[in-house]
Amino acid sequence: MTDFYTEPSKKLPVVGSYDVVVAGGGTGGVFAALAAARVGAKTALIEWKGYTGGTAVEGGTALHSFYNLYKAFPDAPKKQLVKGIPQEFIDRLYAAGGTAGHCEMDLSYDYDSVCTAIDTEIYKQVSLDMLVESGVTLYLNTLVAGAICDGERLTGIVIESRSGREAIYGNAFVDSTGYGDLSAFAGAGFTEPNDYPVVNSMGVGGVSVEKFRDFLEANGGLGQLAHGRRSGTGGQIIRLGGYGEQFPEAFRTATREIGMSCVTTTLWDDYFMFLKINLTIPVSPTNRDAVTTAEVELRRRMSRGVELLREHVPGCENAFIARTSPQITIRRARCIACDYDITLDDVLGARRFDDEVMLYGFMDLAPRLQVRDGGWYGVPYRALCVAGVDNLYATGMMITSDHDAHMSTRNTVSCMGHGQAAGTAAALIAERRTDSRSLRYDDLRTALVGGGVVLE
Repeated sequence: MTDFYTEPSKKLPVVGSYDVVVAGGGTGGVFAALAAARVGAKTALIEWKGYTGGTAVEGGTALHSFYNLYKAFPDAPKKQLVKGIPQEFIDRLYAAGGTAGHCEMDLSYDYDSVCTAIDTEIYKQVSLDMLVESGVTLYLNTLVAGAICDGERLTGIVIESRSGREAIYGNAFVDSTGYGDLSAFAGAGFTEPNDYPVVNSMGVGGVSVEKFRDFLEANGGLGQLAHGRRSGTGGQIIRLGGYGEQFPEAFRTATREIGMSCVTTTLWDDYFMFLKINLTIPVSPTNRDAVTTAEVELRRRMSRGVELLREHVPGCENAFIARTSPQITIRRARCIACDYDITLDDVLGARRFDDEVMLYGFMDLAPRLQVRDGGWYGVPYRALCVAGVDNLYATGMMITSDHDAHMSTRNTVSCMGHGQAAGTAAALIAERRTDSRSLRYDDLRTALVGGGVVLE
């Protein structure tokens, strides 16, 4: 056996040419594609699974966060920072029974003021419905396998599916893969910090939400609580969180060993929508072999997690796994070099920018680290522009190198806002046959505000 195989050259069929091509149909990619299509761009979305939604339907609990941290700061105004297409999506999701809406936290509101809990399957369906209605061409079960470049300009994407290896051309591109695949293929600079555990999240049925609350409360561990619509009835528990220093020792020790977080959300009686199992791996989650080992270990841990619920938590004696993510979920893989790198001082200091494309106020390290005075910071346009590539934007968890700042910018609602901004910008540069750095900010701002984005 030799160390290398030389693949023969091959003419790839070109299956489409678009104004905007979005790689990745996850949390940000859905909104990038919707935004681009609504600006008038002929838009394609490539997603390697058979559905859209990404981390929001696989690895999260609630969506964080449409609002500033107003409940923790009595003098702070209550302000919804993210509206536009993301809020339209929430409205559609609510009408379909897939969210309880923006429900105020009763406990732990120094972490987040609201809980926006979602149903994973309804979220997938509503996102697909909206994409189809907007005229986006979907390439599902399709992998981004390469980039076609002309100097510093990206001109196309190589894709692979069961239809074979093909090419798609475009004028502007958005990388929403989460892993930074398209940016890496296009030659962008990146690092791989490997500074988070990977996760698989399971839905658990056959449980009592109220008895779980009683268990947490009896053991001094009730840390998060929110009420809203559950199984069609208002005023029910939809979010619960427990912190384990006072849990029974056997339960506390075992959950720590398997990395299980005792925080969940639900929209249905007798069901925990999300229970996360965390695992630290020795290398970046772009490493196939390390991820294979992690997939096996996480599923073993999920089985153990359900056993622990049955053994220790009243009302969970008949617990069973009803849903798992199809693969590990990440918080970061490649960190893509962009024209601006958002800093922790920017986030905590509520910094505003002259080219901002959204406002955001959630910090996943609260209450230890919070945006100053319950305020908000701006995300600058240049933070989405991939350095060294003229017509490519990066979104979501792929931007922001500092780990603590990234604990804000990587969150789901932030990714949604990045997506709308990047998709809008991509449509404008495609229409004008220009590049990301030549786009006039005033024109972008006008389009964003017209799309409902909050910038004041």
